[in-house]
Amino acid sequence: MNKPGLRRGVRLAYDPVRRASALLYPEGVLLLNETAAAVVERCTGGTVAEMTAALAAEYEGVSEADVAALLADLAARRLITFDGGTPAAAIKAAGGGEARHPVPTGMLAELTYRCPLRCAYCSNPIELEAYRAELSTADWLRVLGEARDLGVLQVHFSGGEPLLRPDLTELIARASGLGMYTNLITSGIPLTAERMAELAGAGLDHLQLSIQDSDRTAADAMAGIRAHDRKRAAAELIRGSGVAFTVNAVLHAGNLDRLETIAELGVELGAERLELANTQYYGWGWRNRAALMPAPAQVEAAGRVADEVRARHPDIEIVYVAADYHDDRPKPCMNGWGSRQFVVAPNGDVLPCLAAGQLPDLGIRGVTTEPLGAIWYDSPAFNRFRGTDWMPEPCQSCALREVDFGGCRCQAYQVTGDASRTDPACGLSADHDLMHRAVSAPQMLAVPRRAR
Repeated sequence: MNKPGLRRGVRLAYDPVRRASALLYPEGVLLLNETAAAVVERCTGGTVAEMTAALAAEYEGVSEADVAALLADLAARRLITFDGGTPAAAIKAAGGGEARHPVPTGMLAELTYRCPLRCAYCSNPIELEAYRAELSTADWLRVLGEARDLGVLQVHFSGGEPLLRPDLTELIARASGLGMYTNLITSGIPLTAERMAELAGAGLDHLQLSIQDSDRTAADAMAGIRAHDRKRAAAELIRGSGVAFTVNAVLHAGNLDRLETIAELGVELGAERLELANTQYYGWGWRNRAALMPAPAQVEAAGRVADEVRARHPDIEIVYVAADYHDDRPKPCMNGWGSRQFVVAPNGDVLPCLAAGQLPDLGIRGVTTEPLGAIWYDSPAFNRFRGTDWMPEPCQSCALREVDFGGCRCQAYQVTGDASRTDPACGLSADHDLMHRAVSAPQMLAVPRRAR
């Protein structure tokens, strides 16, 4: 058709905090320069030639080849499609004023740690007593406004199970009204047709449904309840809602050999995007590390299978995430500590990452006593590992220090007992052998997450 438009689940927004346009999509934000914004704004149903003519009438030196090249790059990122798609219409986000750097792009709003499932790989904290008193609706509405004023463009509503909050629709409507992209991460267990319609009507942009396995018996065993068929029913409701849809599966020793059938189940459920991620070892995942850790041969085979599945389904975005334990370079955790994202826990604690609550003497502050902006910019927790000055050797001299940002502080603490040490996932770390020992540790029985 050769008529570029936005893919479903992608939105164009103008951010007055940054004084720039951005493409918002399920798991990210792409800030656009003036040229790219001008091109995307004209993805309204015309052909590339018609778009070029319109741009040439306003700007000098516009060529169809340059326009086509930019659009091809955005298509490769799965942000636009050439079959018409959704016409780009810039939504102006609220907020304004002078930006103070760094400006955050995303917030993970962990509304509750209550959950109907008992997954042994859950990353929620093991000790939940401190989180029983949850923020009120009024608190969350205020926090969302403060987040937008800071520059946040994307909110991930998570938990626990966020659908257990009766005010979820109101919170999504508030975030959407502020011009923020809204993403719901859910087990789907409490989802009803009425609730799905409410969420879509409130402006929900994207929903990520978790599944445990392709095998019903194994899936229900991990969930701790008969959940598998209920997730199929939830997928049908999501598919009919018009909301962009991702299926997520957490991989581990018990299901990694079924990666192919898990992926095919996601395709069958109608997902436009699959996220196949090996267990991240925090919370209950850390507690059950010896039970969940796959063998190196399993991980190697799974990588090949993921490539085969991608080739079989080129129209679906398939993300495969290996665990740090099977690599020799750390992942860029949160794209840098206190750089782009933050977490608000159910009790209002504001964290640089979802597992940072375990780090001793971090100086964590909460939104019940301080404005969000003051916490983001001035609290000890966010400044402790921000930037690169804190880094020890070999990180300090490493050419990749502003690529992987020193890796994961929580992983360094869990494995070595010192959050300021080089992430042991790095092959240059003096502690790297500790990761290898974990991979080869004897298998143990998993302890299910405590129900609450």
